[in-house]
Amino acid sequence: MICTAHNEVWKNTDITAHAEVAVLRKACRELGTVDLSGCVLYSTCEPCPMCFSAIHWARISRLVYGARIEDARSLGFNELTISNEQMKTLGGSKVEIEGPFLLEENLDLFRYWSSLPDTRLY
Repeated sequence: MICTAHNEVWKNTDITAHAEVAVLRKACRELGTVDLSGCVLYSTCEPCPMCFSAIHWARISRLVYGARIEDARSLGFNELTISNEQMKTLGGSKVEIEGPFLLEENLDLFRYWSSLPDTRLY
């Protein structure tokens, strides 16, 4: 494992501070390169279009995600409905995509997070 990260949008008042972007930034710094070929990125949820684009640009070899975009949307997240598979096809990306993986466990994480009194703190 190279590094881990989590969503810090509210913490940093930065709409681009999604977990996937944060972990890509950390991995690039740690490895001293912007080419993350051979790396696997694990995500609680199917990445949004911004994050999938960053994954593609970083040349991540494989993406494994838990919950689907529509799951996040149904829980109140402001998600665009284009899937990673659609983006991969439309953009000609070589990223291998696996998901949903451990769907119920990842949905449980979303439910727990939603039950917190002030989710902006996390």
